[in-house]
Amino acid sequence: MSDQSLLPPNATDAENAIALTIARISRIPTPINTVWSPENCPVELLPWLAWALNLQTWDSTWPEHLKRRQVASAVDIARRKGTAKSVRDVIASFGSSVALREWWQLEPKGEPYTFAITLTLGSDVPQTAQFQEQIMQAVDRAKPVRAHYTLTAGLKGTGDIGVIAVARPFVYRRLEMEA
Repeated sequence: MSDQSLLPPNATDAENAIALTIARISRIPTPINTVWSPENCPVELLPWLAWALNLQTWDSTWPEHLKRRQVASAVDIARRKGTAKSVRDVIASFGSSVALREWWQLEPKGEPYTFAITLTLGSDVPQTAQFQEQIMQAVDRAKPVRAHYTLTAGLKGTGDIGVIAVARPFVYRRLEMEA
């Protein structure tokens, strides 16, 4: 046993064994800063970090960048829960863009405590109905309880348009004929 033990000289064999075990366990490297960082956490530990941060929407089939974005935004969303900002942040954490208009911003004005969401899914997220349902469940948890909303979903895609042109030379001559 080490000389740095805090046990008294009359410690029992069981107490000495426990102290020795704890001394060996404390020599195991524990990278706490890495494990609690969404950017540096090993992928296999991300579900545990999400659970520790009380993230309620999680799917093991999501791409890694989406899982990390969800974990990174969990604390900010929880702090602003019940506000329009939290709804925007929730949708942004899913890699989508949103246009959120509250009832007083609609033309004509809508019913009080309602809002409209226009959701545009990005190209780097799953394009499935299940994924959209997960977004809606997260919005339901983040929105004010008394508020109701309508959702319009769309897809965002990018493409290139090529222009092809063909030139064909023509030579025109004016022919004058006399009879």
